Amino acid sequence: MQQNSFPKKFLWGGAVAAHQIEGAYLEDGKGLSIADVVTAGGNGIAREITEGVLPDRYYPNHEAIDFYHRYKEDIQLLKELGIKVFRTSIAWSRIFPKGDEEQPNEAGLAYYDALFDELRANGIEPIITLSHFEIPYHLAEAYGGFRNKKLIDFFVHYAETVMTRYKDKVKYWMTFNEINNQADGQHELHTWTNSALRFEEGENKEEITFQAGLNELIASAKAVKLGHEINSDFQIGCMMAYVPVYPYTSRPEDLMASLKVMQRRFFYSDIHARGILPGYVLKYWEKMEYQIDYSEDELQALKEGTVDYIGFSYYMSGTVTTVEELQGYPIADFPQAKMLNNPYVSASDWGWQIDPVGLRYTLNLIYERYNLPLFIVENGFGAYDQLTKDGKIEDGYRIDYLRKHIQEMKAAVLEDGIELLGYTPWGIIDIVSFGSGEMEKRYGMIYVDKDNQGNGSLKRLKKDSFNWYQQVIRSNGETI
Repeated sequence: MQQNSFPKKFLWGGAVAAHQIEGAYLEDGKGLSIADVVTAGGNGIAREITEGVLPDRYYPNHEAIDFYHRYKEDIQLLKELGIKVFRTSIAWSRIFPKGDEEQPNEAGLAYYDALFDELRANGIEPIITLSHFEIPYHLAEAYGGFRNKKLIDFFVHYAETVMTRYKDKVKYWMTFNEINNQADGQHELHTWTNSALRFEEGENKEEITFQAGLNELIASAKAVKLGHEINSDFQIGCMMAYVPVYPYTSRPEDLMASLKVMQRRFFYSDIHARGILPGYVLKYWEKMEYQIDYSEDELQALKEGTVDYIGFSYYMSGTVTTVEELQGYPIADFPQAKMLNNPYVSASDWGWQIDPVGLRYTLNLIYERYNLPLFIVENGFGAYDQLTKDGKIEDGYRIDYLRKHIQEMKAAVLEDGIELLGYTPWGIIDIVSFGSGEMEKRYGMIYVDKDNQGNGSLKRLKKDSFNWYQQVIRSNGETI
């Protein structure tokens, strides 16, 4: 009889990040983080990165949805939903307010003790990201972010501190969130939130980003090795943003352009999983005359600190072409290559292309490349939700998006033989959007009464998708 549900130990859950949910941005000794100086933006309006906190700007992460004070009531909703795991992050600057201290902030450590205890008491296992766009702001100001190798030791000290403290409370860890989002070194928000990088006039952004990324990969590898020494049962993964880029046509040149674009993003997970610098990136550095600093000891550290699994986000796909007549966004990876929209898929209100089959494709592509367990730790649909007159949120569009992605995920597991640990949809409760800083770009199955200007009661309401996902979990994916 053909199996129609996921493996019994499949981890159904939900995902958030500390800076997008907690609030209390300077409470109980917490220091300023790089997320705390990013203003609200909007649909098509870029968020601004300011020099410190300015009195005339609105910073939505400062209060977020006040999970810091409301986590007990929120966990009760998550328990009712039936999730088995809850992915969040530890705000680095709650533990080391400036990032370079010797001794941690006990109040910060105690908060996560209480949070993890509450989750576990309600049958929910925490999955923890060590660095989810929350580097202490002082490390950017005083050291220039991860361009500086001193941050390797600061990160490892932080990782050792929390892994030791929570060695009996957390099994699943990830090091740097969506580390490959900064792949091209151009997007200001990505290089800031991934590596705390700001650039001076005339600096080569790409070269500096490669150096910072390699420093993070070294820091990650050292933390992975140390974590396994702290508790051999730890499962420590990386966290990638996977956006498969298809050739727009069957022209061989389009296929090569697709391969080269993907190599740029695979650079990070290739090192996380294989522990060596890929030949394609060494050749690229040579071609560009980049002087990337690394030692033999650091290369050895990369080999000794490979990850146990690949965690990743999946939201959309893209296409690339070399056809001269077609218009698109130019890229440097292949001659005359440019990115453009795929006419065979639809898109969200924010222009994110909706491609459920791309998730199955990605699962196969990554599993074949690394032969490691996979974990979908982000996937979801940002949309404008409207309250009905009787206070309901009828979000069938979200259910449709998630259902189609889970169907493809199911095919990957049951038909393609992919080893998939679990699935944690992004923003299980409405949170501040990372890309735009909006509250009204909602992903959650739990509604939070707050608007883009920060107004609202913060009341929580269950959406239609809450009841639907509850049934998915109860049936272990048999009922979708």
